[in-house]
Amino acid sequence: MGLVNAKLSLRNPRKPDIEPIETEVLADTGAIHLCIPEHIRIQLKLDAIDKKEVTIADGTRKLVPYVGPIEIRFKNRIGFAGALVMGDQTLLGAIPMEDMDLIVVPLTRTLDVNPGSPNIATSIVK
Repeated sequence: MGLVNAKLSLRNPRKPDIEPIETEVLADTGAIHLCIPEHIRIQLKLDAIDKKEVTIADGTRKLVPYVGPIEIRFKNRIGFAGALVMGDQTLLGAIPMEDMDLIVVPLTRTLDVNPGSPNIATSIVK
């Protein structure tokens, strides 16, 4: 399908005086978490609340800081997530995409709100 990029806003809800950051993200349905680079953690003044061991694409494992909460906004959607601090680009994984009821459109290689629920995010809770 190729790479899917989108722009979204990240904010520290614990520090409302800090301006939100508009950032380009890689939307990856094969990834699980929200991942942010160190410079975004610093700009949003997010404190590490834990460390998580992650396995990266080449199979190696490493400990990375886990920060949060982070408020995520895309179009008419809002969500909250923790984030792994790693890499040089923001990555939006499946958990925050599902939480915000977002989909990847393969034909246009874009991120969008679920057309089945365009006005409000829906979820299954059984």
